[in-house]
Amino acid sequence: MPAALAREVRAIVRDRALVPIAVLRTTRVERRLLDAGGNALAAVADDTVQGQRLGDGATQESVWREVEVELLDGDRSLLDAVSDQLRGAGITPSASRSKLARLLGDSPEPNPPRLPEPVKGARKASAGAVVMAHLLHQVDRLVMHDRGARSDEPDAVHQMRVATRRLRSALATYRPLLDRERTDPVREELKWLAQILGGARDAEVLHWRLQDLVAAQSEELVQGPVGHRVDLELRALHHAAHADLVVALDGDRYLLLLDTLDDLVSEPPLTARAGKPAGKELPALVGRAAARVDKAARAVADNETPQARDRGLHEVRKSAKRARYAAETAVPVAGDPAAELADRMEALQDVLGEHQDSVAARALLLELSVAAHRAGEDEFTYGLLYAQELTLADEARGAYGRALRKASTRMTRQWTR
Repeated sequence: MPAALAREVRAIVRDRALVPIAVLRTTRVERRLLDAGGNALAAVADDTVQGQRLGDGATQESVWREVEVELLDGDRSLLDAVSDQLRGAGITPSASRSKLARLLGDSPEPNPPRLPEPVKGARKASAGAVVMAHLLHQVDRLVMHDRGARSDEPDAVHQMRVATRRLRSALATYRPLLDRERTDPVREELKWLAQILGGARDAEVLHWRLQDLVAAQSEELVQGPVGHRVDLELRALHHAAHADLVVALDGDRYLLLLDTLDDLVSEPPLTARAGKPAGKELPALVGRAAARVDKAARAVADNETPQARDRGLHEVRKSAKRARYAAETAVPVAGDPAAELADRMEALQDVLGEHQDSVAARALLLELSVAAHRAGEDEFTYGLLYAQELTLADEARGAYGRALRKASTRMTRQWTR
C-alpha cells in the first residue's frame, strides 16, 4: 500500500492493518457514437468484469457484464435515446454505484460501534440525548476533515480545528451532565490537538492579513521587498507548522484520542442529571456559559497595562465563542432565543477576533522589521503597517463595547433568570 494513499484514510483505519478485500479485472471494449460529420457524441464501454471477493481464507468469484455510456459532445436527448436502445435490448440499469460496490455487496462492518440514536423531538428529549448527538456530529466532522488537513486542502485545517473546539466546549459547558473522570482527560487532549491545528491555521490567517495590508498601500509607501519578505516568512512559517501537524496526526497520541472519542459516543458517560428534559437543563447551562462572558469582561476593566488588556480581551473572546457554541447546541431545544444569543455571541467573537489578529500581526511585523534591518532593507513600511494595525485594534476595541452590550447584558439576563 503506497504510504501517501494509506495516509488518506489514517483517521478511519488508525493502527489497523490495511489488507486486500477484493480483486477486480475488467476487459473493456469501447465504441464511439459519431454524427454524420464524424464527430464523437458519446462513448459506449462494454465491460466484462471478473471479481474476486477475499476474506476468511476463502475466495468468492463472480463474472458479469455491464455497459457504461458517457456523453462527449452529445446532449441529454442522445443519452436518453441510447438508454432506450439498451433497455430494448434487454439491458437493465445497474443497482450498484460501482463495480466494487456490486462485488462487495452489503458487507457488514466488523464490531460496529454503538452510536446514539438521532434525536427526534429535541424539546422532549433528554438533555443527555441532545448533547451526545451534538458530540457525535462533531466527532464525525473532525474525522471527515482529517484527510484534507493532512494534504493542506483549503479550509480543511480550519474546519477540523472548529470541530475540535466545539467538542471541547461542549464537554466543558455540559459538565454536569457528564462523568468528568472520563471527559476531563479528553478535554485536555482536545486542547492539545487544537493547539497543533492552530499553528498552521494562524500562520495562514496572518499571511492573508498582511498580504492584504501590503496590497492596500500606495506604491511609494512600500519601501523595499516587503511583499516578498511577508510571503517568504509566512509561507515558511505555515509549511513548518503544517509539517508539525502531519507528524502529530500520524502519532499515537492523536490516534488514541480518536479511539477515546469513539468510546465516548458509543458508551455515553452520562450522569443522572442527563436524564432530565433537555428543555429545562440545556438553557440553564447555556445561561451559565453566557454569564462567563460578563465575568471575563469585568476582569478586562481592571487591567492596568495594554498587554494585560489584550490578554483579557482574548479571554472574553474565548468565553463568547464557548457561549455561542453552547447556544447553537441548544437551538433544537430553545429555538429562536438560542439562535439569537448565538448570533450576538458570534458578533462579539468576530470583533474580538479582529482585535486578536491585530495583536498577532503587530508582533509578527516587529519580527519582520528586525529581519529586514539585518538584511540591510528599508524598515519604513513595517512601521507604517504596525501603525495601521494599531488603528485597526483601536477600532475593534471601539466596536467591542457595543457588541458586548448586545451579546451579554440583555441576553444573559434572559437566560439566567
